[in-house]
Amino acid sequence: MCGIAGLIHKGKQAQIGGQMTSMLSALRHRGPDSTGLALYGAIEAGSEINSYVMRIKLAEQEETLHGFRIAQQILERKKMIDERLQEMGASSVEGEKVREYAYRYTFSYDGDLRRLANYLEDIEGVEILSIGNSLELIKDLGDAQVLSEQYSLAGFVGTHAIGHTRMATESDVDIRSAHPYWAYPFADIAVVHNGQLTNYWNSRRALERSGHRFTSNCDSELIAVYIADCIAQGGKLQDAMESSIDAFDGVFTYLVATHDSLGMAKDTMAAKPMVLYEDENFIALASEEVAIRSIFPHEIDTTDPYEGEVRVWHH
Repeated sequence: MCGIAGLIHKGKQAQIGGQMTSMLSALRHRGPDSTGLALYGAIEAGSEINSYVMRIKLAEQEETLHGFRIAQQILERKKMIDERLQEMGASSVEGEKVREYAYRYTFSYDGDLRRLANYLEDIEGVEILSIGNSLELIKDLGDAQVLSEQYSLAGFVGTHAIGHTRMATESDVDIRSAHPYWAYPFADIAVVHNGQLTNYWNSRRALERSGHRFTSNCDSELIAVYIADCIAQGGKLQDAMESSIDAFDGVFTYLVATHDSLGMAKDTMAAKPMVLYEDENFIALASEEVAIRSIFPHEIDTTDPYEGEVRVWHH
């Protein structure tokens, strides 16, 4: 019983970090084990498309309890990341420690993003959470308020975001199993999902035969990679999401975000809840209305999307 939420501001920026923290805090009862957000900052006009932000973890949170030894390993992994970025030709590299095991990098890179991501993740213990021109994916153990305080999310300004509160059922309570999922190695595509895909393994193997790599055994990552693959082949987000309704078996409601869009899809049984609020400037979606009301304390009218419905909004 996880909780998902998303929002998008049309034509302007806002403090989406604080807004998503409020929405996910209101959904804490649906999943207190871990929390994650995919936040999208505005891409300034004229900015270079080869400028990237990377969120990366160098260990699991619980590993840091082992003291000096893991601290030394983290320092060694950080040094290797710096060396490999330089070796691959990345420039203007800046790395900032956010937590003992979590770093935020900015850099410029003109090469193959897949090659770069693979080379960095070949370092034992390293996992890239996201690489994007505007995407920053942050996830960790604990609830939304804890995450916001640890990662200073309240002041994050951007255009749109998606988030997830997780109740662990079939996998471990760790950062690797937390949502959202980035569509490795595609820039700026992320997904949050509530439900279960019963044809996960067959669908995953088909994508792996096409050359895709998965970083977890979570069915939510399958949605992200499937959508990214469709877009990479020239399809539009709306078309990719509509085809996913027939491609996936099971019960599911998911939100997907790209650099300039937010999408929502429900399976044909519509077993997993979703509530929508929309006006001319703003769209908010969540598993429960209480999350939307956390940022709109006044009276609002919401709707429930239909079974099999797909909606896409653009910034």
